[in-house]
Amino acid sequence: MTEMRRTLLWVVFSMSLVLLWDAWNKHNGHPSMFGPSTASAPATAGAAPANPSAIQGAGSGAVPSAAGVAAPGAVPANAPTATDAIALSQKIDIVTDVVKATVDTAGGSMVRLELLRHVDHVDRDKNVLLFDESSSRLYKAQTGLIPAQGGAALPNHLTAFNLLPGDRTLKEGQDTLDVVFESPEIGGVKLRKTYTFHRASYVVGVKHEVVNDSPAPVMPQVYFQLLRDGNAPEGESIFYFTFTGPAIYTDLAKFEKVEFKSIEKRGPNEKPDHGTSADNGWIAMVQHYFASAWLLGASTDDKRPREFFTRKVDTNQYAVGMIVPLGELAPGATQTLDARLFAGPQEENKLSQLAPGLELVKDYGWLTILSKPLFWLLTQLHKLMGNWGWAIVGLVVLLKIAFYWLNATAYRSMAKMKAVGPRVVEMRERLKDKPQQMQQEMMRIYREEKVNPLGGCLPIFVQMPFFIALYWVLLASVEMRNAPWIGWVTDLSAKDPYFILPLLMTVTSLFQTWLNPTPADPMQAKMMWIMPLVFSVMFFVFPAGLVLYWLTNNILSIAQQYAINRQLGVLGK
Repeated sequence: MTEMRRTLLWVVFSMSLVLLWDAWNKHNGHPSMFGPSTASAPATAGAAPANPSAIQGAGSGAVPSAAGVAAPGAVPANAPTATDAIALSQKIDIVTDVVKATVDTAGGSMVRLELLRHVDHVDRDKNVLLFDESSSRLYKAQTGLIPAQGGAALPNHLTAFNLLPGDRTLKEGQDTLDVVFESPEIGGVKLRKTYTFHRASYVVGVKHEVVNDSPAPVMPQVYFQLLRDGNAPEGESIFYFTFTGPAIYTDLAKFEKVEFKSIEKRGPNEKPDHGTSADNGWIAMVQHYFASAWLLGASTDDKRPREFFTRKVDTNQYAVGMIVPLGELAPGATQTLDARLFAGPQEENKLSQLAPGLELVKDYGWLTILSKPLFWLLTQLHKLMGNWGWAIVGLVVLLKIAFYWLNATAYRSMAKMKAVGPRVVEMRERLKDKPQQMQQEMMRIYREEKVNPLGGCLPIFVQMPFFIALYWVLLASVEMRNAPWIGWVTDLSAKDPYFILPLLMTVTSLFQTWLNPTPADPMQAKMMWIMPLVFSVMFFVFPAGLVLYWLTNNILSIAQQYAINRQLGVLGK
């Protein structure tokens, strides 16, 4: 039984090394050994949009058909070209109390978004830049019109729009700001985009007014697209992995993450491994702490047919989007489609109010069912304490109280193992040439002393999912960014600048090893001391909030185990 317990410890140690190696591979752009595969979701019932003729990005790209199968396409000959739009391009800055946005008249696309209340981790003199169109980054939100198959070209994100007169700064006492862009007439159709910015909000209303000035009916479709490079955000650690890439949500398929590498590998006629049509849902681009998403409707998810697509646009450029048919638009008629563009921090409580499932862009991994209530409890503690650092300490204390008797059982078992350790060592040395008799004698000692060799393992494994879930809560919560604790810890999402917490973490881990029973095998005994030192390497680069959580857990565990060891008289043995 002792050997089984040691085997479990070796398995845990080995798996930790494997996970570290896997994280290193992913950091360097190599495929993960445990890469999640996205299950193909069936399309929901409902009318699918007519086959679009083209959506062309910054380079040549593939166009999803109504069935979701990629097919080559190009902007029709009489459509405006990218060169035409760029030649007439103007960058229009719009400033509110929380964002500074830049909309390009080339396509009326949002090409830059600075979050004024979030400091960049790499350069703390700057704010977080979510959307960007520079030599080092590509990330923007685009919309436009495409015709039904065989129709004339319509205004799209390559069209040169005109900015209509109006304010560009949200003034004191003003709750909303409208900025309007209008396209020239193309194919007899004009498109007017109205961006509506709101005070204290990362949600921008985007109204599309389609005017048919032609003498014949048209069948326009509105597309919404998020275009991004495949690079992970700067400042990510090699010791933990957070998802970066497109996501699609529908009521049927729920939340589907799409990795850039799966888009890259997809053949030109290969069906994507995600749902392609529904009468509900949204699209998003996700990264650590922040996300962007196109949502239909002015306030709630709008029930209307839509087609979803993901595609490679150019080298290291990928898009996720949806296409919404407007139906037949008679001559002289105007039709409006409201949408919302969310682009900002992953504040879970606010996201859940914007659209069904939007809070899922905050990635808790496979323990979401435990992470959500733990985050709720953490926020309640923060309301009481007013400090996220002390809220983390308080939450660990509550978890230790909840598992007190379970831990006591484990520590009591380990204390008894420590007490019989000298007898086991002497017996193993005496019977080292008689392995069968050694096992029998060992079991006799355990029976006499009423020791269960696995008694210290099972309670720990039972509560491990809760502490792993809390780990993901702290790693994924944007509320930790720039949140101070005490003194030198001014940002719980950044590493400890003076490494005080990691050093304390290492010391407490070594002290825990001293309190635990010593393996009879000298090599295993050495490894028990080496393991805390190996793990401490990660903690030196982990966010301070995560290290604080583990340190608090260590200190409370030491206090409980020390008391039990002292009660049973095994200290120092």
